Amino acid sequence: MEPRDVRAAGAVVTRKGGEVLLVHRPKYDDWSFPKGKLDPGEHVVAAAVREVAEETGLDVRLGPALAPQRYRLSGGRWKHVDYWVARVVGSDDVSRYRPNDEIDRVEWVEWKAAMRRLTYPHDRETLLEAEPLRRKTRALVVLRHGKARARGGWKKDDRQRPLVQLGEAQAQRLVPLLAAFDVTAAHTSSSLRCVQTVTPYVDTTGWPVKTYDDLTEEDASAEGILDLVDALMDSGSSSVLCTHRPVLPTVLDALRVPDVKLEPGAMLVVHHRKGRVVATEVLHP
Repeated sequence: MEPRDVRAAGAVVTRKGGEVLLVHRPKYDDWSFPKGKLDPGEHVVAAAVREVAEETGLDVRLGPALAPQRYRLSGGRWKHVDYWVARVVGSDDVSRYRPNDEIDRVEWVEWKAAMRRLTYPHDRETLLEAEPLRRKTRALVVLRHGKARARGGWKKDDRQRPLVQLGEAQAQRLVPLLAAFDVTAAHTSSSLRCVQTVTPYVDTTGWPVKTYDDLTEEDASAEGILDLVDALMDSGSSSVLCTHRPVLPTVLDALRVPDVKLEPGAMLVVHHRKGRVVATEVLHP
C-alpha cells in the first residue's frame, strides 16, 4: 500500500504596495512561502495560520483558497500543501524576527522580485494564481448547525432540539476555523441547535451573537434573509451566519452563489469585496 501524503498548510501573505512575504530555510538554502506540517488532529485551516505565526512571527487571517500543491519528496513520499491568500492582522514589521535553524530570514519582497527569488516552480505557479486575489476581502461564513438529536425521537418544541455529543465537538472545532477568517460577529437562527453551534466561538472570542427567527426552519423569511445577507455583505467585517439545511438554499440564493450540500457542522466560506463574491470554499470541521 502506498504511504499517505505528508500534509502541510501555509499562506501567500500579501500587503499593500504589492509585496509578498517569503521565508528562507538554511537547511535547504531555498526561498518559499511560510508553511508547515499539520499537528495530529489539527485542521488544515488552523495549521495554515499557526505555521505562518511560527515561521514569521506574524498573525494572519485567511482569504481565498489557492490550488493545493502536491509533489514528490526525496524519500519517495508525496507532500500535499494547502494554501490560502492571507493578510496580516496588526503590525507587519518583520525586522525583529529572530533567525533560527529552521527559518533564518523573513522578508517582504516586491511581487516581480518574489517571482525571481522563489526557488521552486510550483511556488511560482502559486504566486501567479494568488496575484488576482491579493486585494483584501471579507468573509461571510454560511454555517449549517452541528449534529443534533434525531427529529423523530424529539417530542418537544423542535426549536429546542439540542446538539448531540458529536455536534458539540464540531462546535468546538469550529473555533479556530472561524477565527482564521477573522469572523467578528455571529448571526444565527434562534433555534437551540444553531445557538449551541456558535456558542463556543463567541464564548472564546467575546464577539457578539445575534439570533433571528427569520433563520429558523419554522419562520424562515426570504425577505428577511435577503435583508440580512445584504447587510452582512455591506458591513465591512467578516461574519458567520448559522442556519438549517432547509433554509440554506434561500441564503445561498440571496448571495447569488450556486447551491451546495453542507453536512452538519460544515460551512461555505464566501469571500467578498465591495459587495461582490470573489471566491467560495466548503470546509468541514
